[in-house]
Amino acid sequence: MKPIKLSIVLWLTSFSLLASPVSELQLIGQAKLRVWFWDVYESALYSQNGVYQAGDYPQALSITYLRDIKSADLINATREQWQRQGLWSEQAQDWLDQLTAIWPDIRRGDTLVLKVSQEGVSHFYFNNAAIGQIEPPAFANAFLAIWLSNDTEYPELRAQLTGENTP
Repeated sequence: MKPIKLSIVLWLTSFSLLASPVSELQLIGQAKLRVWFWDVYESALYSQNGVYQAGDYPQALSITYLRDIKSADLINATREQWQRQGLWSEQAQDWLDQLTAIWPDIRRGDTLVLKVSQEGVSHFYFNNAAIGQIEPPAFANAFLAIWLSNDTEYPELRAQLTGENTP
């Protein structure tokens, strides 16, 4: 009887280990990125109270990919967005090096989540499993700016994520 109870406890524990990193947060908004006629990803932004306020953490950005994407392409896209927004710096290159070590190649249906703790530490999850973190709060601000800055390349996506517009 004891082995069965232990098996049940281990089985239930495995679900909590893979619990969503956004489970204790509230949805602010959702958006789908479509470039030309390709669906790229579906995204969702979360906060503690379901309201977007820049720099008010905890926050989480969840991206579920609708295409296969190599991690190197994600790194290059991040670099391009930071350069486009004038956020490029020597420190940004260090962050890209850290992201290179963290991010896997993406297959259609995979989800990457950035969850920023109240202290501003950025935690990355791949399909609900923790894969790495980047410490300085400046990283969280720069990374989220890709989607949430007024200078974003996709203002309609920003408006949907922040709850200004619903899709």
